[in-house]
Amino acid sequence: MERSANLDTEDLKMTREQYILATQQNSLPRTEHPQFYPVGIYGWRKRCLYFFVLLLLVTMIVNLAMTIWILKVMNFTVDSPLVLQSDRNVTVNARNHMGQLTGQLTVGADAVEAQSKRFEVRATESGKVLFSADEDEIVIGADRLKVTGTEGAVFGHSVETPHIRAEPSQDLKLESPTRSLVMEAPRGVQVNAAAGDLKATCRKELHLQSTEGEIFLNADTIRLGNLPVGSFSSSSSSPSSSAPRQTIYELCVCPNGKLYLSPAGASSTCQSSSNICLWS
Repeated sequence: MERSANLDTEDLKMTREQYILATQQNSLPRTEHPQFYPVGIYGWRKRCLYFFVLLLLVTMIVNLAMTIWILKVMNFTVDSPLVLQSDRNVTVNARNHMGQLTGQLTVGADAVEAQSKRFEVRATESGKVLFSADEDEIVIGADRLKVTGTEGAVFGHSVETPHIRAEPSQDLKLESPTRSLVMEAPRGVQVNAAAGDLKATCRKELHLQSTEGEIFLNADTIRLGNLPVGSFSSSSSSPSSSAPRQTIYELCVCPNGKLYLSPAGASSTCQSSSNICLWS
């Protein structure tokens, strides 16, 4: 029993000594340096990162320089239009979703060709169709169609228009060199020369025909040149050279519509000089 009490007393002393020692260690200032743990990328990883950043910077500079060079060579500027140049021709194609060719525009040295179902030219401001063409018709929507060629405009077939007018101080000429010239309108054809002469010439015959109305000539002077002159004799078509010169004539009409002159008398002489109708 005494031994056990002694052991407990020794254990108690050791516990007190450990407590005192621990308390003294906590109260005394620490002389050790704090430990720092590095955070980040170091060593070869850091060098690789710097290399990739430098490589990316060089690539960006080269890309910017190449872009500026391409813009300079191709003349891509803000103030000048886009220019497409080629040694042969320039072709622009349009295709559908299946890859089939639906339209084509070719600019060559000899011609400009456009292949499409319909070709249109519209005004910039109003959007009005100025020109359109397809397989059925060609429409010119401008207010005036001006032909500046010296030979005028040549039409192979019929032409339908409400108005044909020449430029000021210029002559208007409708001509058919090898065939006939026909002007038709359901409500009439008006030919007007406000400040000049009106001439109608032909190689063979000139027909003025009115199926239901009349032909009205209204002028101060109506002249019919180169009309044959009838005579009273059936053997000659002109007055005799020994007869006095006739200054007044009568205008006569044959049954076939031919006009001729007859020497005027006290009464009509058309019947007596109608022998000229037999020759026509």
